[in-house]
Amino acid sequence: MVQHEKYMQRCIELAELGIDAVSPNPMVGAVVVFEDKVIGEGYHHKYGQAHAEVNAINQVIDKFENSDELLKQSAIYVSLEPCAHYGKTPPCADLIIKHQIPKVIVGCRDPFAQVDGKGIEKLKAAGVEVIVGILEEECQWLNRRFFTRVQKHRPYIILKWAQTADGFFAPDDNSQLWITGTESRKLVHKWRSEEDAILIGKNTAAIDNPQLNVRYGNGKSPKRVVIDRKLELNSNLNIFDQSVETFIFNEVKTDVDGKNKYIGLEDFERYVPQYVLFQLYLQDIQSVIIEGGAHTLNSFIEADLWDEARIFTGEKELKKGIKAPFLSGVIIGEYSPGNDKLLVLVNG
Repeated sequence: MVQHEKYMQRCIELAELGIDAVSPNPMVGAVVVFEDKVIGEGYHHKYGQAHAEVNAINQVIDKFENSDELLKQSAIYVSLEPCAHYGKTPPCADLIIKHQIPKVIVGCRDPFAQVDGKGIEKLKAAGVEVIVGILEEECQWLNRRFFTRVQKHRPYIILKWAQTADGFFAPDDNSQLWITGTESRKLVHKWRSEEDAILIGKNTAAIDNPQLNVRYGNGKSPKRVVIDRKLELNSNLNIFDQSVETFIFNEVKTDVDGKNKYIGLEDFERYVPQYVLFQLYLQDIQSVIIEGGAHTLNSFIEADLWDEARIFTGEKELKKGIKAPFLSGVIIGEYSPGNDKLLVLVNG
């Protein structure tokens, strides 16, 4: 069992390398082991391209002239159940059977309806030994975004905000205040590159004029989402600069202007978070990081529509202003980027 966990941990490490490129697919890593030695490994690099199992098996084929014989005596570890259907690529279960790999060790089942046990069943029917549930919780956490989208029909929601040492979110005079330091800002930009979209409310867009990109980090900038009920925001704001796809939720119109997509909601009095998330789900957005403002964050908290929260506390004190949101959840991490404190919670 310890050996199984060692190789599955490697699968997870490989899978994480695809975090900014595979959505709405899951992150998956695979390792081929022969006589307790890794002879091939791979991960899902990019949406629409080869899956982890394909890349791991191909590495064996490229490295060894006797790859056919090696594969027939090897085990393949994979963090998520091999697919059994034709999507953008052929079924990985079929590839494993084709190469007569006799043993497959799986981290967790795939909840996607077209897979969900079918890959495991296909392998077993072909005489392959299948072990399921190695580091299962870790593998499920790895793909919490994918699992949420498949099972709840909405994106995975991460709340993020910074608050002063005395619990304030922002000044109450609409002025701008940097609460956190450089280290925290760099970390936020790294997070942005890992999620599909970033959401803010009208006031944050108007007061801060944010770019919502990853200029302090690497990777892709997320799609942008703003809630602007009456379309009162100035069209010259950074959020409308056409640099990335931007969704503007409002009650005035549904229209497309280049990369800016206006989505009209009929009812802005009730269920706005629910409507917004369902529309984003329809756009194949698998995860959203919500960065404010306080009213927007509170609307999702009150609707109990959040999965994870990342809360920075800076050294500054404000004495008065807009109170930071209140949240109860399960603490899973406490960190100290620079002089700031970071608390990470999950809803549970």
